[in-house]
Amino acid sequence: QVQLVQSGGGLVQAGGSLRLSCTASGDTFSNYGLGWFRQALGKEREFVAAVSRGGTLIYYADSVKGRFTISRDNAKSTVYLQMNNLKPEDTAEYYCGGRRWDVAKDPVTVDSWGQGAQVTVSS
Repeated sequence: QVQLVQSGGGLVQAGGSLRLSCTASGDTFSNYGLGWFRQALGKEREFVAAVSRGGTLIYYADSVKGRFTISRDNAKSTVYLQMNNLKPEDTAEYYCGGRRWDVAKDPVTVDSWGQGAQVTVSS
């Protein structure tokens, strides 16, 4: 199983930007579809964005389309989530997830999780 270590997150005002990173080790990075998920207090973990193994297929939740961008660098074994025009409703713990051989869009299908990073957007 791949191990995922996240960095980034923090506190930002509404309209601001943050970038999350997630670096993998322990297995071949390109074997994994990668996704970003978030979990707000008292809510279930939800899908945010996903990228296929080769980076050619990208998916977004409707709530973040046009504001968030997912990308991956297979040479660096890293997936990124650039978050622009952040809103208070984006406040949550953000997790990267990896799914071997397939796209990671459903939290139930994720094989490996990062440790999480808190993103707080103040109004």
